[in-house]
Amino acid sequence: MGDDFSPAYFTCKGAAYIGDARKLLATLPDNSVNLVMTSPPFALQRQKEYGNLDQHEYIDWFLGFAKLVHQKLKDDGSFVVDFGGAYMKGVPARSLYNFRVMIRIVDELGFFLAEDFYWFNPSKLPRPIEWVNKRKMRVKDAINTVWWFSKTEWPKSDITRVLAPYSDRMKKLIEDPDKFYTPKVRPSGHDIGKGFAKDNGGAIPPNLLQIPNSESNGQYLSGCKAVDLKGHPARFPAKLPEFFIRMLTDPDDLVVDIFGGSNTTGQVAEAQGRRWMAFEILREYVGTSAFRFIDKDTTPKVMKDIYKRIISGESVDLDEYRKQ
Repeated sequence: MGDDFSPAYFTCKGAAYIGDARKLLATLPDNSVNLVMTSPPFALQRQKEYGNLDQHEYIDWFLGFAKLVHQKLKDDGSFVVDFGGAYMKGVPARSLYNFRVMIRIVDELGFFLAEDFYWFNPSKLPRPIEWVNKRKMRVKDAINTVWWFSKTEWPKSDITRVLAPYSDRMKKLIEDPDKFYTPKVRPSGHDIGKGFAKDNGGAIPPNLLQIPNSESNGQYLSGCKAVDLKGHPARFPAKLPEFFIRMLTDPDDLVVDIFGGSNTTGQVAEAQGRRWMAFEILREYVGTSAFRFIDKDTTPKVMKDIYKRIISGESVDLDEYRKQ
């Protein structure tokens, strides 16, 4: 990071900065970032308190960030973006903004779509109210699109780090293949033997990620309550960035979130032994996000002090608030 920018807070592994991510990204060396993992404000028709643009303006706006990301990524780096779906204004027809963003990022900026993911949030409330609850014309929208872009065709990736637990049926099959499976030739002509009935440490996960987003307490929200502020209204669950950080990076790689919000990405990256940087334009969100990195028994008085120091423009070493 250049001399003109000081972190709002930092730890031994990373730092959070207050400011426009376009300016902050520009200070990073080209080809220096391993993963950009982020969830930008969505292109919703109804204005949210954390800010969002009209769908028609949104795509050009986002591509300005994506172009810089392409410059800063290493050749084997990845750019993972969580986009929520939206409806067209005033009618029960879906917007295609998240798909248009994906196509333009590939066609115009030179990214590759390594794989498309879909985050199913079973705890999501029925929305939009008009079409689901009132008129009962549409089902609940519980899926976000998550695009995994890569700078080249060969991004760093290791799915053995994100294997899913075996089902009970698969565990029985591994334990005694002869008892639970008879090899057959599929209608396609493929001969399915018993070679798959071995313990590989877990099952290969699908690109449908079922992760509830239902946190109601914890260090971050406790800290927000201590300083009498609401938590960020659009937090994603830790398991979402964790999946991609584990799969796409190695220890000590650099993970960046260009729309830091409550800095879930930084918290997860640090827990996984990665270096991290988070950029967020709203000072209050950066101030409260610091609570993710301090001890759980930190008193409300100390939390208020940390928040005030960050808001006033100090650069706070959060390791001072953690037991060694």
